Amino acid sequence: MQLSCNQHLLITLFKKQKYQLINEHSAVKKCRWLHQSLTQNKYCYKQKFYGIQSHRCIQMTPSLICNMQCKFCWRIHPNEDLKPPLNFLIQKWSDPEEIVEECVKAQRRILSGYKDQVKKGKIDGKKYFEALNPKHAAISLDGEPTLYPKLSELIQEFHKKSFTTFLVTNGTKPEVLKNLSEEPTQLYLSIYAPNKKVFMNLCKPVNVGFWDKINESLELLSSFKCPTVIRLTLVKGENMDDLDGYAKLIGKASPTYIEPKAYMFVGYSRLRLKFENMPSYEEVKAFSRRLSEKTSYNIIDESKESRVILLSVLEKPIKFSS
Repeated sequence: MQLSCNQHLLITLFKKQKYQLINEHSAVKKCRWLHQSLTQNKYCYKQKFYGIQSHRCIQMTPSLICNMQCKFCWRIHPNEDLKPPLNFLIQKWSDPEEIVEECVKAQRRILSGYKDQVKKGKIDGKKYFEALNPKHAAISLDGEPTLYPKLSELIQEFHKKSFTTFLVTNGTKPEVLKNLSEEPTQLYLSIYAPNKKVFMNLCKPVNVGFWDKINESLELLSSFKCPTVIRLTLVKGENMDDLDGYAKLIGKASPTYIEPKAYMFVGYSRLRLKFENMPSYEEVKAFSRRLSEKTSYNIIDESKESRVILLSVLEKPIKFSS
């Protein structure tokens, strides 16, 4: 595998940030909720809402590359620190079987650092053994997963190994969603703006036609048999004003759930935004109440620590066992 000079620099940066790189395009990274689940018995909102056990969840991506440069993204963008600008080109895409196998190995490498705490009785041995045998894949770590050309096969491979899968996409590749031969356990469509003007300013897409593509994806959502989620990443001062715009987009999709969630002031987003752009839990909840009034969705759960609210037409969320 021959890599460009700046691609070597990017890979070095990923390793410094403790990504477990699988090949030139896939990765696993330890989620803080994996750590907190083992050491403090705290867990992610996905466990609270949907039953996904945090200590058995792999946070992964099949595609480290992305087709947008969102202001709120924690990852590095072209012209930020690395010179010359990034040119992250994939020469060969790995097969799904290899990615899944290496994801599990990467998760076990991450967990190897906890062995001593298990021996000392600081971590429950049974829970640690369960963590070594993960059962959920959050296909959401970084980049845009629909850029991986064998996404259906990847989801199928995880399912063959009795994993549940949550796929998170920015919706810019509706043709990929339309042609999925294997649906994920749950599908997330991340919506970052209520209208095109806000989208172009906040997300800096590489293609000016992406807003239309996202609307195509919204219209596809109701055709899925699996539960679907519209995730709203809320950035104070940027995308929290046009509630009518969001209500219109949600009406196109008829998702199972809506998850308004606060942007977090972390990573490289601190180069583009200010701390004040991070909404408080109270502001996210107030936004969710107003959105509920404009739609048929009611607040059914919340996670204050993660600054996320769950709205649905259901009385309670569907739980999965991982």
